Amino acid sequence: MKNIAIIMGGYSSEYKISLISGNVVYQYLDKTKYNGFRIHIFKEKWVYVDDSDAEFPIDKNDFSVMVNGNKINFDCVFNAIHGTPGEDGLMQAYFQLLEVPQTSCDYYQSALTFNKRDFLSVLKPYGIKSATSYYLNKGDKINAEEIIQKVGLPCFVKPNKAGSSFGISKVKTETELPIAIEVAYKEDNEIIIESFLDGTEVTVGVINYKGEIIVLPITEIVSDNDFFDYEAKYQGKSQEITPARISDEMTQKVGAIAKRAYELLKMKGFSRTEFIIVNDEPFMLEMNTIPGLTSESLIPQQAAAAGISLEDLFTNAIELALA
Repeated sequence: MKNIAIIMGGYSSEYKISLISGNVVYQYLDKTKYNGFRIHIFKEKWVYVDDSDAEFPIDKNDFSVMVNGNKINFDCVFNAIHGTPGEDGLMQAYFQLLEVPQTSCDYYQSALTFNKRDFLSVLKPYGIKSATSYYLNKGDKINAEEIIQKVGLPCFVKPNKAGSSFGISKVKTETELPIAIEVAYKEDNEIIIESFLDGTEVTVGVINYKGEIIVLPITEIVSDNDFFDYEAKYQGKSQEITPARISDEMTQKVGAIAKRAYELLKMKGFSRTEFIIVNDEPFMLEMNTIPGLTSESLIPQQAAAAGISLEDLFTNAIELALA
């Protein structure tokens, strides 16, 4: 039996969702092959939490834990941390130094995809389109007229390095812009302001399944809110339609772009890439490398549509990491 550390929590606003994802992984882990250990990673403590909610501190020197006098090491880490430090490369680099296999992509890919600005810049030379954008760093002078001249109205103001739609605003008038910028700065010291793309929003899961890179059935997002925000994502204020109501040609086209990005960046593990299709042209928004794994989340929905159970999905991720 292999010991699997399921890391969850994290240091960002997304920690609550991560705890849910991590517990789903723990629940569906194949108990005939693996001993699962829930590891909570927080700024103030790294602990193993057993079934009675007792906590045992993790030794950061070798990522081991002492339980009732027994030292436990881990054969593999299942990474279920959304946001920092699980999705931005920090944990990946730590585990690489310790030579502990883990289920997500490597540290460079994590850091790159977590930074929307840099990620989209790297893909641009390959002909992968994205929205017109304007960048700000905290402390930069804000020239509202110049911003609007470049991206137009309405536009989206987003933290550059944050997930789960925290800190995102849709701005419809020039007076709303400074407020939206302040909201985004609460999540990150870098901001990306993007032109509004009026089209069909889809999300494309790409995974390495049994050694082959496959595109999962595509999901269309129809938000009841103004956009696919936190409420729409996690509080049922959206319809998620799998497979998406797009033509076979468009399904092939957008799937091929998502797969190409995965291959170009030498990705591993899970990826979920967001697009907006405008006049038959897909525009890429971002890529998530630790997508939600709750039963409501998109990758599990897409896997189910492809006939892959959660147990299969998680076993596959662990086996590829161990290989």
